[in-house]
Order: sequence, then C-alpha cells, then structure tokens
Amino acid sequence: MSIDPGPHLLDHTRPIFSPTGDARLKAVTPNFYEELGQDFPDFAGHILLQRFEFSDPWPTWEIHPKGHEFVYLLSGDVDFVLWENGQEKTVRVNEPGSYVMVPKNTWHTARPHKKTSMLFVTAGEGTMNAEQPA
Repeated sequence: MSIDPGPHLLDHTRPIFSPTGDARLKAVTPNFYEELGQDFPDFAGHILLQRFEFSDPWPTWEIHPKGHEFVYLLSGDVDFVLWENGQEKTVRVNEPGSYVMVPKNTWHTARPHKKTSMLFVTAGEGTMNAEQPA
C-alpha cells in the first residue's frame, strides 16, 4: 500500500504506525479515539503520533500499559506529573526541544504554567484514563 507523502497538518490527519513500521493516515474526527479501536483492533502494537496544545491542567490522568510514551515540548512551560510509588513526581519542561519519557504503565498528567504545545508518540494499546491514579 502506498501512502500520500503530504504535506499534512498534524491537527487534521494523524499518522498511526503499525508493528511492522508501516504508517496509515487517519483524519481527526469528533470520535477519533473511539474509531481507533475499530480501525485498529485493540490498537495492538500500534504507535500514535499527535500534537496537543493546552492552557489548562489536564482533567484526568492517563496510563499506557504497553509501551513508553515520548513527549516533546514544542512551546510553552509545563509540569509533567508522574505517579510513582504512590506519590507525584513533577518534571518541569520549559525549554523547547526538551522531552519527557513516560515509562510504560505509569499514570501521568500535565499542569501547564502557560499555553503549551507538545508532540506525543504513544503506544496506545490499553490506554486508560481516570480522575485519580490507581
């Protein structure tokens, strides 16, 4: 299968990489995340690349049990908060070009100090969200 080389806007179309390294482009829709589970059964072995911009603290925590997550700061200033050994560990990320590696199976959230834009490379299989880490 061939792929359209682009250019593409990451906010409109996101690449999803298969376990073999092949990529498929998926349009961002209101039901994007629900569709991922339908289009890519259980999202097993797949990697999602996406960019988010946010000014408010995330309303939930998330966890990715099947792989590490790479989070790259494009702009802004944010506390990336990891839940380790029953307590919060805060990693301040405020230099564009710096990044955080979230270990697999680690609850995490973000609390920006100002408008922040980050690039996420996520092993999405089994991702869960909760108001508080378990």
